Amino acid sequence: MQVLVLNSGSSSLKFQLFLMPEEQIICSGQIERVGFEDAIFKFKTETKSIEKITAIANHKEGLKLVANQLLDNETGVIKSTNDIDIVGHRVVHGGKHFSNTTIITQEVKDKIKELSSLAPLHNPPNLEGIEVAETIFSNARQVAVFDTAFHQSIPEHAYKYAIPNEYLDKHNIRLYGFHGTSHKYVSEKANEFLGQENSKIITIHLGNGCSMTAVKDGKSIDHTLGFSPVTGLIMGTRSGDIDPSILFHLAKNLDFSIDDLNTLINKKSGMRGLTGFSDLREIQKEAENGNKNCILALEMNAYRIKKYIGSYAAIMNGLDAIVFTAGIGENSSKIRELVCTNLDYLGITLDLEKNTLRSGEIRTINAKDSKTKVLIIPTNEELEIAKQSVNLIKNHATLI
Repeated sequence: MQVLVLNSGSSSLKFQLFLMPEEQIICSGQIERVGFEDAIFKFKTETKSIEKITAIANHKEGLKLVANQLLDNETGVIKSTNDIDIVGHRVVHGGKHFSNTTIITQEVKDKIKELSSLAPLHNPPNLEGIEVAETIFSNARQVAVFDTAFHQSIPEHAYKYAIPNEYLDKHNIRLYGFHGTSHKYVSEKANEFLGQENSKIITIHLGNGCSMTAVKDGKSIDHTLGFSPVTGLIMGTRSGDIDPSILFHLAKNLDFSIDDLNTLINKKSGMRGLTGFSDLREIQKEAENGNKNCILALEMNAYRIKKYIGSYAAIMNGLDAIVFTAGIGENSSKIRELVCTNLDYLGITLDLEKNTLRSGEIRTINAKDSKTKVLIIPTNEELEIAKQSVNLIKNHATLI
């Protein structure tokens, strides 16, 4: 069974084609900087590697580029779109409607669209990916895996906001949590690595979107992202935590509309708002050259992460390990160093030499005398999506 997994981020598109259940990767790739003239397209098989820079205006264009590459006569990996049995889609926000992996129907698409206001950077490209995939891979089963699903275990005292009860009861306003596929995958890998089932772990997913999860005994019990994926940590273009009164002030005194405010906190804030750049690689380079705004932004980024490490260690009454994952978490030794400095009270001591080494494997970067493990675990949301998609289709076939 061949399973194509599409993972559309706010400014990226990752894809992998698997032979399942063997979990064999036939090909993989990604598009970075979607929406820019200098978008980067990467494609890799066991024997081939392609990279090119080209203008990709939106996710729809990106998906067409991926399909054309899969079918390419010289470097492609399939002869026909009918070779694809399942297309598994990452969908960010499932609201109260979707707590499990779901076969995509028109009703499911309508709900994903309806929830776009809660994840304006993600649900629209997620839906676009589904609709394009339906036309290109028309014989494949389309499956949605929701970021919010892993966080259904968060207890009421953590997911409920301190506003009148009717807003939860009638309007479902609550913390939902996101990046669940990634947090689920790396927390399970961490438990395997540590060799213990009962554990207290903080998973730190750092990419253009960023989040942290307190995972106790394999279950999510709190998370930095809330009703929408804009709270918590400082992100590429999203503000993270902000006093809501600031938005009221902007609306009242600077004539900001609702759309203006939404654009401000989702697309013009975060590292972009602080530095003019949303790509951490550029920010780190500028910081090394003495750019004060970039230096401060890196310090602010790490400071916010530290605050949540302390908070989550408190609610779990202890800490066995912290896990860095995703593009920045796995690759930025600078961010990891800034985060882990002066956390010895929590038993966290970094090995600076180990921290600078590059590897695609699970590894520890803590010092030998560190009571708390510091792990780098490469996330594989695509494999997790493929596994869940195949299991759903098999179970569905059994029920029929």
